[in-house]
Amino acid sequence: MSHSQWEKKKYKKAASEGKTSKLFTKLVRAITMEAKKALGNRESPGLKLVIQKARDVNMPSDNIERAIKKATEPGAAMEHITYEAYGPGGVGIIIEALTDSRNRASQEIKFILSEHGANLGAIGSVTWGFTKNSVDSDWTPTMTVPLSEEDSEKLSALIDELEDNDDIQAVFVNAE
Repeated sequence: MSHSQWEKKKYKKAASEGKTSKLFTKLVRAITMEAKKALGNRESPGLKLVIQKARDVNMPSDNIERAIKKATEPGAAMEHITYEAYGPGGVGIIIEALTDSRNRASQEIKFILSEHGANLGAIGSVTWGFTKNSVDSDWTPTMTVPLSEEDSEKLSALIDELEDNDDIQAVFVNAE
């Protein structure tokens, strides 16, 4: 294998490991939150679901066990927060976050939104256009907003940057 081939392979592997690490971080937070709610009861439907998601992406059992143990010990509390925003072309955005610092998460989200010409909305300003699925807690749009190609590219860049934030668990939009 030539030096050039090795370099390409090395960078590709590093990028892949970075994405896996980010996913594991988000899953650990979700496991911690669900374990706290369930008081460590592994038979709780919410905790079982998150553990299954972690196993589906091959998260090591040690990581899962540490997250559950962390949740049952006294310490920093994880908080689930829903943010509502308006993005390019007036599209509605719902941002689900899980954080140990509400202020930090809020400031980071506001910064990302402002960088992409989006604005944080008031409570209920966006959720009225969505319904929440009771099974997996995902938001489904009840109406959609058509976007130009330019606005669609802006929205895609915004979503990518939001999803790169460790506190953000999911982003839902009502774009066509």
